[in-house]
Amino acid sequence: MAAEKTPELRLERDGGLAVLVVDNPARLNALTSSMWAAIPRLIGEADADPDVRVIVLKGAGGKAFSAGADISEFDSARTGDAAKAYDALNHAAFEALLGATKPTVAMIEGFCLGGGLGIAACCDLRLANEAATFAIPAAKLGLGYHPRWVRTLLTLAPPASVKELLFTGRRFTASEALAMGLVNRVYPAAALDSEMRALADMIAGNAPMTIRAAKAAINELTLKPETADIARLEALVKACFDSADYAEGRKAFAEKRKPQFKGQ
Repeated sequence: MAAEKTPELRLERDGGLAVLVVDNPARLNALTSSMWAAIPRLIGEADADPDVRVIVLKGAGGKAFSAGADISEFDSARTGDAAKAYDALNHAAFEALLGATKPTVAMIEGFCLGGGLGIAACCDLRLANEAATFAIPAAKLGLGYHPRWVRTLLTLAPPASVKELLFTGRRFTASEALAMGLVNRVYPAAALDSEMRALADMIAGNAPMTIRAAKAAINELTLKPETADIARLEALVKACFDSADYAEGRKAFAEKRKPQFKGQ
């Protein structure tokens, strides 16, 4: 019998895309402590790469985006003093995704559960296939779900839907998730990859500085409405008007051609 492959998180480049792959298919792409710890580093690497326009997150194997945290670690990692350190790993991973300046897209095939849904919720956009299922089973395990990530869910779905998600712990279908607002689009399984790439290409062809300013404004105004840094947001808008990309956009429009944006 072949040895089970070591779970890993890896970053792949594909043109203007950086694809972060959760690769632990034997456990439905459950995230180990080391995988949680790798997320900030890999997201930071993709975000800092000038050739990357869009960051995509996906699971390996086609059966799961991620089933969430690896439950086999719970006895050692989520009890007593160790629980605080484990929560810090989760927090750093979620913050890295929320803090990425480039657009992030979760490509969801199959199971998207617990921490997997938490990761997807931190992405800017979520595309799912028709076989996708969604749940946060914290109430079935006796876990407390941190208010920071309840807040993230509330930017996607109304309070009553988030309550149903957390109170019941049940699994929701892709169509239910779409109706709730948890995902942006649902596609047949065979079309998901091509639809994701079409969306990513559309985003990648637009002005990066405009997208960065829009993303920063939306995140600040929804996640930090009482303390939003309006001066920083206005500076990002001003930078767009001062950019070479703005001059290129105007020139391309006048010449009736596709603009070639450089992000500067």
